[in-house]
Amino acid sequence: MKQAKTKVKKKGTVKKIVAFLHLWLGLLSGIIVFIVAITGCLFVFQQEISNLVHRDKFYVEVPKNAIVQPFSKLKETADKALGKSATFITTYRAPDKAWEFMCYEAGDQNALTFFGSINRYESVFVDPYTAKVTGYIDYTKDFFVIVKYIHWSLLLNTPYGQPIVGYATLLFVILLLTGLVLWWPKNLKKSNFNKSFKVKWKAGFKRLNYDLHNVPGFYALFITLILALTGMVWAMKWFETAVYVAASQSTTPPSFVTKQSDTTAVAASSPLDIAFLTASKEFSSGYDRIGLSPAFGKEGVIYAIGYRGKEVYYNTDEIQLDQYTGKKLYRRNYNDKNNGEKLIGMNYDIHVGAILGLPGKILAFLASLIASSLPITGFIIWYGRKKKSTAGHTKEKRPFKVPVVDLR
Repeated sequence: MKQAKTKVKKKGTVKKIVAFLHLWLGLLSGIIVFIVAITGCLFVFQQEISNLVHRDKFYVEVPKNAIVQPFSKLKETADKALGKSATFITTYRAPDKAWEFMCYEAGDQNALTFFGSINRYESVFVDPYTAKVTGYIDYTKDFFVIVKYIHWSLLLNTPYGQPIVGYATLLFVILLLTGLVLWWPKNLKKSNFNKSFKVKWKAGFKRLNYDLHNVPGFYALFITLILALTGMVWAMKWFETAVYVAASQSTTPPSFVTKQSDTTAVAASSPLDIAFLTASKEFSSGYDRIGLSPAFGKEGVIYAIGYRGKEVYYNTDEIQLDQYTGKKLYRRNYNDKNNGEKLIGMNYDIHVGAILGLPGKILAFLASLIASSLPITGFIIWYGRKKKSTAGHTKEKRPFKVPVVDLR
């Protein structure tokens, strides 16, 4: 009997500690978790919505005898429209897609906000058949980019905002785990099963709110954990390193090969066209788009990336090309990467659910929506108990303490 009482006492003590952590960590991080979750929810379908909103910019009519204009001519048109040389170009295998010429220029790296840390972040879209500009977007004013940077760093400059988001996300992971402990049913009798796995829609407000905190939170637990952990990879370098080491089974970072252009070579008449043609041949089968970054400096090389998949970014092959001759200097394929590099490379696609296509994005959307509701329903539970405890203290003169109540 004594042993049984001791076990019950220990279980009660553990649950009180877990409840204490769940409450106060939730109050500490709740607002940030809500902001990060709701912006993540909004961002999930940004590509689909943007394709509808900017359809006139992103899509072109394909002529009968479609002939793509020289790459250098398209870039010249884009550079003129931008007023500066494009820093990254995306070309598409889909014949009805305009090509995107992006110009990114960093601002004051000590600025407080996202807006101060970027001078230029804009794109023009060019019809590859007519070399005419189909549209322009200033990404610093784009709705989804602003949503992304609220999610990323609360619209603060990355060095200031990301640690706040990262450690709030870490607290959220602890909240998910402590919430699972508090949710866990004492036994799997039908009555307890229903309380743990079903929302009692006809119940009073307090009970309904409690169920909306517990039940959807449980169902979304696995997905929200994945979303939180992948978010932490970006926000905290030590966590990214830990993920890399665990996946690669090595503490040695991967070697990065950087070639140099031959400054003594006789320059071709149109090296950029040759480089693009080379990249197109290298990425001729199984690739949906090609990204190309022009060379910087006299010895810099042209980087070209072949993307497999219309939306994902992880499954890529990369080549380096001489800026004077367009000759291929080096190629590295996706299969050449170790498991750590592959996992880190997948991080974005996992985080937004794109790695599983539309079903994955729907799961990410629902999980983010549920995650955004948890701080609200949790606060209502705490506020209701606090109000009740304060009333009890007034009438019965009892010292205030955080009650651990199982409303099920």
